[in-house]
Amino acid sequence: MKMIRFPRNLLPLLAVLFLFVGSNVFAAPVPMPHFKLSSVVDGKIIDSNSFQGQVLLITFFATWCPPCRQEISALKQLQEELGPGGFSVVALSVDEGGPNIVAQLVKQEKINYPVMLADRATVKKFGGVVTIPTSFLVNRGGHVVKKYARYVSHTLLKRDIEAVLE
Repeated sequence: MKMIRFPRNLLPLLAVLFLFVGSNVFAAPVPMPHFKLSSVVDGKIIDSNSFQGQVLLITFFATWCPPCRQEISALKQLQEELGPGGFSVVALSVDEGGPNIVAQLVKQEKINYPVMLADRATVKKFGGVVTIPTSFLVNRGGHVVKKYARYVSHTLLKRDIEAVLE
């Protein structure tokens, strides 16, 4: 029986390809899922279409999640700094206790961006968010260009957002 031999220089290439399988390195941007959800502050329905033409950071969070709460000050600062240039943070809470507990957090932390309660359908549309915080960076054309499945520093978020705003 004859044995198949791989050229030695092919093995490193295969190893690199194996590492990137399942990552979004090769993935094309995908359209942001559409949603209509209630604001936790006033109960008004917010349609994702109302953000057309803006760069968005859509973040899934919970009031009981320490990294999510840690991220709030950075998100407020990004909204303040980059909002005038066509950027908005959009927060979707996965809390199951209803809007009141989330509204309390919005008031307590003086959150300056829209906060809504995410329903299961919306979570599913975004690929079934498994960890929180999970955030999606969306370009002006409405395409998700980056996913962060963990706490992300203000510096990294700002760098990525500014690159998409250009």
